[in-house]
Amino acid sequence: MRPFEFPQEFQTSEIATNGTSLHVRCGGNGPAVLLLHGYGETGDMWAPMAVDLAGEHTVVVPDLRGMGLSAKPAGGFDKKTQAADMAGVLDQLGIARADLVTHDIGNMVGYALAAQYPNRVTRFVLIDAPLPGIGPWEEILKNPLLWHFRFGGPDMERLVAGRERIYLDRFWNEFSATPSRFSEAAREHYAKLYALPGAMHSGFMQFAAFDQDALDNKTFLAKGKLSMPVLAIGGEKSFAKTMADVMRHAAVNVHEGVIPDSGHWIMEENPTATISIVRKFLHSRL
Repeated sequence: MRPFEFPQEFQTSEIATNGTSLHVRCGGNGPAVLLLHGYGETGDMWAPMAVDLAGEHTVVVPDLRGMGLSAKPAGGFDKKTQAADMAGVLDQLGIARADLVTHDIGNMVGYALAAQYPNRVTRFVLIDAPLPGIGPWEEILKNPLLWHFRFGGPDMERLVAGRERIYLDRFWNEFSATPSRFSEAAREHYAKLYALPGAMHSGFMQFAAFDQDALDNKTFLAKGKLSMPVLAIGGEKSFAKTMADVMRHAAVNVHEGVIPDSGHWIMEENPTATISIVRKFLHSRL
């Protein structure tokens, strides 16, 4: 199969949800699993995992609000709102409960989903990104590599207009253990998607919402920790075991994992190990 190609039986649709429209791929048979991407990629990142899981799971892969081929609304980029987007997608597909596998900003949307709709999430896998307002968030913010969390606004959008590939290469290079594993084909693919009208603005808005996300997450946490089984995975050369440290502040049943020989971009750098550890957790007796 070519990169980013989902199984032939997968259906692609535009699902109206929560005042916007999301581009969603869905296919397979069995218990549902919802895969949520992060910044610098789209739902396309999950194609190899979808191929692997589709024989035993109904796999649902949306593009987040404002990203990829989803609509580019004016607002709603706080993760509490985007969690409602996902609940709406599951409703439209007739799915009551699902396993949840998330990466990067997808972690933040996933946490808001699991906190607000705990009965809809059976197991939760979070990969290589912190949660605003949870655990060591304030210390993580001090890392100079994360300057982009505060980068946004009209002037910044003008700076990157027509230079989306240059801007995104910074993330793909600096957050990789081996930048060459983030292939030229993948870079071109995602750069074109982020060059679509409104896409970079929406991406900046995902980060601009972090302060509100931190407030919302503290409110969620005040009501109690997540009770479903959680697997917190970090790339060996990125968050590594810090992911589990973060999630122990937010969940009571936390398992930890590390993707060897990988930085942040786990599905580009070591997809085999990533798929293996996720599959093992989803199918284990806990």
